[in-house]
Amino acid sequence: MKRSMWVVGLAAVVVAGCSGSSGGSERRGLKAVSGEQPIGVVTTTGMIADAVEHVGGHFVRVKALMGPGVDPHLYKASEGDIARLSEADIIFYNGLNLEGKMGDVFVKMARGKPVIPVTDGMDRTLLREPPEFQGHYDPHVWFDVSMWSSILGEVANALGTLDPAHARDYTANAERYRTELLELHTWCRREIARIPKAQRVLITAHDAFGYFGRAYDIEVVGLQGISTVSEYGLKDVQRLVDVIVARGIKAVFVESSVPRRSIEAVVQGVLARDQMVAIGGQLFSDAMGTPGTPEGTYVGMVRANVTTIVTALLGSGGGT
Repeated sequence: MKRSMWVVGLAAVVVAGCSGSSGGSERRGLKAVSGEQPIGVVTTTGMIADAVEHVGGHFVRVKALMGPGVDPHLYKASEGDIARLSEADIIFYNGLNLEGKMGDVFVKMARGKPVIPVTDGMDRTLLREPPEFQGHYDPHVWFDVSMWSSILGEVANALGTLDPAHARDYTANAERYRTELLELHTWCRREIARIPKAQRVLITAHDAFGYFGRAYDIEVVGLQGISTVSEYGLKDVQRLVDVIVARGIKAVFVESSVPRRSIEAVVQGVLARDQMVAIGGQLFSDAMGTPGTPEGTYVGMVRANVTTIVTALLGSGGGT
C-alpha cells in the first residue's frame, strides 16, 4: 500500500493518507463498509460538516469538533476529540495548514482509517499564496463559494468508496448541493456589486477574506495575517488607522472567532485622529453560527456575512 503525503501545520508536517490498489471497493485506502449503519464521520470545522451532511444525507452521522466561535488556527484536540476521531469511520479536515496544531493527530489517525483533506483536489493555480504566509497557501477557501463547491466531489468520492451501495446517492446529492452553492455565488456577486466601488473596502480582524475579496470584487484589509497564531502589534493598528482616515472608510468588522478587542483598538485609534468609524457588525470567519440558526449552516453563514457587509458599507444601518 502506498502513501499520499500532505503538508499540515506551519512547519512541514507529513500526514499519510493510504492509497488502495485492490479493486473498485478501495480508493486511497478507503475500505468498503456495510451500508446498513450510518457512516460515522468526524470533521474539524462546521463548514466541512455542512458539506458532508449535504452529500451524505441520512447515510452519514456527522460530528464537527470545532463549534461556533472556535479559531481553527489555535485549536488543539482534547482527549474527547481524540476519542471521537478514533471511533469515526472517516475523518474530513480542511488542510492547507488551517488546523496547524492538529498535524500529529492526523498522522496517527491516518494509520488506521481514511483521513481526507477536502481541499486536496483543488486546482492549485486558484489558491492564494500571500507572501506574508511564508510560501503556504491561504486556507480560507470557503469564502469563495464557487471554490468551496468543488470539494463536494471529493467528499462524494470518499463516501462512495467507503459505502459503494450508496455511491450514486452521494454523487447526486453533491450535484444538487453544488447547484445551490453556485446560485449563492451569483447572489453574492450581485449583492456586493451594489456597494459603490470607492466604498468597497472590507476591514476585518485577520486576513481571512482574501478569497472573498477576489471572488466578489471587494478590497480586503486585515489587522492580522492569514493565521491568528501571530499577535497583532501597535504598528498593525496604526497601519489600519491610516488607511481608514485617508480613505474615509465608515465601517469595520469584528469576527466571531477572533476577540473583538483588536478591532476596538483600531476604532479608538481613528477616534484619536478626530474621525469616526463604526463597527459595522460581526462576520463569521473561521466558524459558523450556532447550530439550529440560519447562520449555523454554510449557506446561512455566507448570506449573513454578505448582508452585514452590504448594509454597513452602504451606510443603511448596522453597527454593534
